[in-house]
Amino acid sequence: MTRQAILLVNLGSPASPATADVRAYLDEFLMDPDVLDVPGIVRTLLVRGLILNTRPAKSAEAYAKIWTNQGSPLVVISRETRAALEAAIDVPVGLAMRYGEPSIAHGIDELLARAGTVDDLLVVPLYPHYAMASTKTVEVAVDAAMRGRDIPYRFLPPCYDDPGYLDALAAKLRAHIPADNQFVLFSYHGIPQRHVRKMDPTGAHCLRSGDCCSVASEAWATCYRHQVLATMHGVAQRLGLASDAYGFAFQSRLGGGWLEPFTDKELAALPGRGVKRLTVVCPSFVADCLETLEEMDMRGRETFTAAGGESFTYVPCLNDDPAWIAALGDLCRKAAAVPA
Repeated sequence: MTRQAILLVNLGSPASPATADVRAYLDEFLMDPDVLDVPGIVRTLLVRGLILNTRPAKSAEAYAKIWTNQGSPLVVISRETRAALEAAIDVPVGLAMRYGEPSIAHGIDELLARAGTVDDLLVVPLYPHYAMASTKTVEVAVDAAMRGRDIPYRFLPPCYDDPGYLDALAAKLRAHIPADNQFVLFSYHGIPQRHVRKMDPTGAHCLRSGDCCSVASEAWATCYRHQVLATMHGVAQRLGLASDAYGFAFQSRLGGGWLEPFTDKELAALPGRGVKRLTVVCPSFVADCLETLEEMDMRGRETFTAAGGESFTYVPCLNDDPAWIAALGDLCRKAAAVPA
């Protein structure tokens, strides 16, 4: 009988909001060649010669605003998700972080220690949309950590258009949108445009035309922009939103040449377009974290209000919502039925 196990992998977090811990975390994160995809010597000069001299202190202040007695919200919520999923599907479920602790190697060791003999490992990157700097880097790191282990493993594909995921996200929004809301902004984590092009297996589709995300292509399997738009339209359809009552933007950019429009610019401009009552949701994150709690619910709220906005509603991430756990469990069950 096949002995299955599941490993959830999320982004990770500093060990604490102390500047030294934030610096160590940012060093590991930004030195990843799939995150900052420039030649190694250039990456070293940028990260260790420039960014780590200024950014850790600022980021530490931001982390301190959201830190809980239990630790980083992302790590705490990921642990709760792991426990809820394991209880729901009765299969050993482990947890690892791409950066920080528990590392992927540590997470695999802990899972195998609990599960015993495993001959079918399903790795679940906790990202609904495929991106070079999130999904791909998990795949690369898991491949490295599994080297020398005689255990078949595979990856769960992104769930951006899965009906269960979309239903759970729509229900979350429905529970939080005020009756007098005017507009829903779907804010996704930004990525460089070059990452989208690099992940295009055809080399000739993504960002090559204005309608590339609506023209069917094998590139869709790894196209972040197509996938986030598909999520937005799927949720909007479930909520019955008019086409002029919702839109999208990209947050957390670092440098030029990133996907547009930019969330901070949109938040500043929407009141001038007559949108005074706004709801914001961040579907590229399944667990609340620095980018949702501090960047969006705090700084984003301030930006919108300062520009003349009157009502700003932030919709929490799916976290360990029962509907999301059920959808994730269904995805894992379906994947388990597929031969490795």
